[in-house]
Amino acid sequence: MQPIELVVFDMAGTTVTDHHEVERCFTEAAGQTGLFATDERILAMQGLAKRYVFETLWKEQLGDRHADITSRVDRSYAVFKEILENHYVINGATTTAGCLETFTYLRERGIAIALTTGFYRVVTDIILDKLGWLSHLNEQRVGGPDHIIQASVASDEVSRGRPYPDLIERAMLLLRVSNPKAVVNIGDTPSDLLSGRAAGVALNLGVTNGTHSASQLGAYPHDFLLESLTELPGVIERHQSLVSHA
Repeated sequence: MQPIELVVFDMAGTTVTDHHEVERCFTEAAGQTGLFATDERILAMQGLAKRYVFETLWKEQLGDRHADITSRVDRSYAVFKEILENHYVINGATTTAGCLETFTYLRERGIAIALTTGFYRVVTDIILDKLGWLSHLNEQRVGGPDHIIQASVASDEVSRGRPYPDLIERAMLLLRVSNPKAVVNIGDTPSDLLSGRAAGVALNLGVTNGTHSASQLGAYPHDFLLESLTELPGVIERHQSLVSHA
């Protein structure tokens, strides 16, 4: 067993409070562009790259080989981006229960913090800026060990979004963590948990006070389901204790 060097957190619903605004923005963009999607279908795709969601939904509606797929996706995604960016510019963002305290706990122990997201870089930076976290990151969105986070990775900075491991692997690369068994992954959606399994992390954790409940996440690969981030330090402590006694 390896000591933990890095915790990779999802953003919306895990570290950033989710008021179902992303789902509402999807619904509004879909309605404006003629795309039919139920609330349940949109929720099931939370955590995935946003353009991919529109591509999937349009293919479900029109068929995989319809000639207008690309233009419909482009239009829906453009409307969605405008709605979403405007929402966060106007309303800002807040952290989830236990987030800041957990970040402090990790920094005090020299464990790096990375945020990954299905958002693209522009809206990711809007949220980071509203939280006061952006100014501490360089052009690669990497910060020093004393900064509140050490890295941010957006969906348009990797070849494949969730459920693939690329977001986690880019965070590891940026922070020079070579062994996935030194990494914890935590998120509030099925795609978060699937990406953690694909990356082969030491601990793959779900949090149930975000967009999905324990019953919704229970069918997906996980080591533990936490009620909030306040429980994460205890999980880390137990893991590190097992490492030290191995």
